[in-house]
Amino acid sequence: MQHDRVLATRDDVAAAQSENENLRKIRNRLMQWESKTDPLAALSVQQEEHLDVLSNLWRDSGPSAAVPTTPTTSGVGPEATSPPQSCGEDIELPAGGLQNTNDFLLWFADVSVEIEQRGDADYHKYLQQLEQRKAECSHMLGQIAVAMERLGALCDEYDFVSQKTSALNTASEQLIDEQEKLQELSNEIQRRLHYFSQVELLNQRLQSPTLSVASEAFRECLNKIDDCLRYIEENPKFKDAAAYNVKYKQCLAKASGLVRNYVTTVINQATEATLHPKNNMPDAPDAAFALYYGKYQTAAAKVKRVAQLIESRAEHSNEYGQLMADLQQHYLAQRASVMSPAVNLSIQNVKVAHKGDHCSLTRSACAFLVHVCQDEQRLFYQFFSTGAPHLTVYLEGLCTILYDTMRPFIIHINHLETLAEICSILRIEMLEEHVQQNPAALEAFATIAHQLLQDVQERLVFRAHLYLQSDIQNFNPSSGDLAYPEKLEMMESIALSLQEPLPLRRSDSRGSMISSVSSVVEMESVDTAYRVKQMNSPADLHGMWYPTVRRTLVCLSRLYRCVDRPIFQGLSQEALKLCIQSVSHAAGKIAASKTPIDGELFEIKHLLILREQIAPFRVDFTVKETSLDFSKVKTAAFGLLQKRKQLFSMGSNNALLEFLLEGTPQIKEHLLDSRKEVDRQLKTVCERYIKDAVHMLVGPLVTFLDKAQSLLAQATQSPESAKPSYALRQSSWASPQQISSIIQETQRLIKAKLAVLQRAMQLYLSNRDTEFIIFRPIRNNIIQSFVKLEQLLTTNGYSTDDMIITSCPSAEQVSILLSSASILAAEGVASFAAAARKISTSSSVDGATTASRKLSSQLSNKSQLVETEEAQIEVVPAEGPPPEKIVEEVPTSTQAISE
Repeated sequence: MQHDRVLATRDDVAAAQSENENLRKIRNRLMQWESKTDPLAALSVQQEEHLDVLSNLWRDSGPSAAVPTTPTTSGVGPEATSPPQSCGEDIELPAGGLQNTNDFLLWFADVSVEIEQRGDADYHKYLQQLEQRKAECSHMLGQIAVAMERLGALCDEYDFVSQKTSALNTASEQLIDEQEKLQELSNEIQRRLHYFSQVELLNQRLQSPTLSVASEAFRECLNKIDDCLRYIEENPKFKDAAAYNVKYKQCLAKASGLVRNYVTTVINQATEATLHPKNNMPDAPDAAFALYYGKYQTAAAKVKRVAQLIESRAEHSNEYGQLMADLQQHYLAQRASVMSPAVNLSIQNVKVAHKGDHCSLTRSACAFLVHVCQDEQRLFYQFFSTGAPHLTVYLEGLCTILYDTMRPFIIHINHLETLAEICSILRIEMLEEHVQQNPAALEAFATIAHQLLQDVQERLVFRAHLYLQSDIQNFNPSSGDLAYPEKLEMMESIALSLQEPLPLRRSDSRGSMISSVSSVVEMESVDTAYRVKQMNSPADLHGMWYPTVRRTLVCLSRLYRCVDRPIFQGLSQEALKLCIQSVSHAAGKIAASKTPIDGELFEIKHLLILREQIAPFRVDFTVKETSLDFSKVKTAAFGLLQKRKQLFSMGSNNALLEFLLEGTPQIKEHLLDSRKEVDRQLKTVCERYIKDAVHMLVGPLVTFLDKAQSLLAQATQSPESAKPSYALRQSSWASPQQISSIIQETQRLIKAKLAVLQRAMQLYLSNRDTEFIIFRPIRNNIIQSFVKLEQLLTTNGYSTDDMIITSCPSAEQVSILLSSASILAAEGVASFAAAARKISTSSSVDGATTASRKLSSQLSNKSQLVETEEAQIEVVPAEGPPPEKIVEEVPTSTQAISE
């Protein structure tokens, strides 16, 4: 019943809403009839004009003319049924008319009532409408009250249903949450059980005979084993985790065994095919390469796929790392069984091919090993992507064959040139060129080559020490080595003859041309001839250097590029020291056999050569030596003997304690600089040469001055002697006539000896700047001697007549005398050169003269003496200062000392 009410109420509400909606639509349409924007019934202009006329007429007629005639449909009230009267109908008089006042009053009352009625007609109509609306509203309110009652019932029922529905939803959501949790728990359990349930399946797959290591199924097996092991290791507290860990380890061991057997089989087959080929391969290099690398390159494609599986897992598992190491070790062992005999045989063949030529043997064997190392590295990385340490060990084993082959030769090589050449090959060609271009592939070769280089350097240093002792320190010069200045004069004549070649006459025969010209050309190379033409001094030729100087420079030039700098510094210090001693010893013998001037010029020249040739070496020739100073020990020992009674004193003055504290030897460090030693020796020799040269030119005058100075010194110290100013004048040996003879003798010596002196300087030094620098202090000392003589005569009682008798020249006159003598010396040298040139010309034109044969024989003998050393001399790179500047430095200091 209640449900029917609710349905009826809903129908009424729906009908009312539909009616209201229709009224709203009608009202909106009526409002749009005369809308200004979009009217539904638009009036024309004419119709609007008629409407305006009607409106004006109604407005003029007044409100009485317009009586509403709207009918009422409700029928409420008695007046509603009476038809309304016409608006323009007047109240008529009674038929009998108005007879008396009473009729008038009655008629007037009726008229007043009618007027009132007509005036209130509109209000009555509005009131009727209001009452009608009131009735409608009362009816509507009743319906609304009923609807509200029904709506309240609906709300109550809705609240009841909502509560039940909410409770049902809440219970459903809880059930869904619990279901999801259970599902997640089930999935998690299944996921965890998955790692435990794969053991049997994996064992079956791994035991399957159709399973291939290179297949995708095997890759999936490895992935599953790795995932299960990783999960169990991450969760060691799960039940039976340890047991399943062991089971999966066993599965991994089975998989590793399959991989190991597969790779081992493939590599063994390649090794067998390489060691025992079906067809005999030819000995060509390409065929040998195909034999030793072809089978392995074919097997590399099979192994590479499996090796990548293991290498990608080796970083995360020790088992895979150990498996990868085993595979690489097996591969390298098989390669060693193939390559070690082949490499050994090849090196032995190279040794036989280059028997006696150690440099070619070293170069060929090292080049062969370089190619082998590169090929082996390339082949190894065709199998594997990692494993460089194992490969390096294997390659070191192959390179050790080279070391074992070369070391017996190296420790028996005695020639410095051969050892130096081997050092250059190993250091420059192998380590710096090949190894630096491919350091990864040649790491093992670099290690063995470095060891071999150290052995060569050790042998080189040992032989260098013996060479310095035997050929420099213990060098015993022959008469030809000390034949100075004859050798220089001979080389000068040769240089002059080479500078101006003679034109050949048409009448000369071919035999005369050969005998006169090619006798010299065959003895000297093109490079030597070029240097002879370019240099001024015949002593600049390597052949004219003193043997110890030449050997020292050859030894240093070889060692410079072969040994380390600290070792080179020590050897250079020893070599230069021994060379200086040898040159000084030779200079003493030359001075004894010839003249002191020759010995001193000989030593100066070779010291300058040493200084010039060691300048380009970019090393410090300073060596630190450590020594013990026992000077305080001696003093402390004397103090201990003097304090015997205090040996056992318990105080601070204990003699034994003082001896221990004061008598400790001191360690002193000394810096030895070879370059400074050369400069020091050069300075000493230059000073001695200047002194001897001055004594040779003005010896009598210097002797007289020394004797006069001694006499004056004695006269000054003795009070009983005559006046000091007349002591010298009264001596018989200091008379004006004696002094005049001394001056004349000195001038004669200057004119006679100066040309010889300058000729010797030119012959030995042959550098005008050096000659000028050394001759300048000689010239100054000579002038200074005459100035001293003049001052001595002036201050010791010699009269003007005595001065005229002595004819003592002034400083300007002595300078002119020296200049004229120098000019004469230069003319003499030019005439000597012309004479030598004339002699060489006549000897070459005549063909077979005795002088030419003698010269050729001398050259031949000399070339035989220096053949083994000069052939190995290499010009030191001109990295230092120019030779002229080097030469100028020392004589400048010498000049300052002499002045």
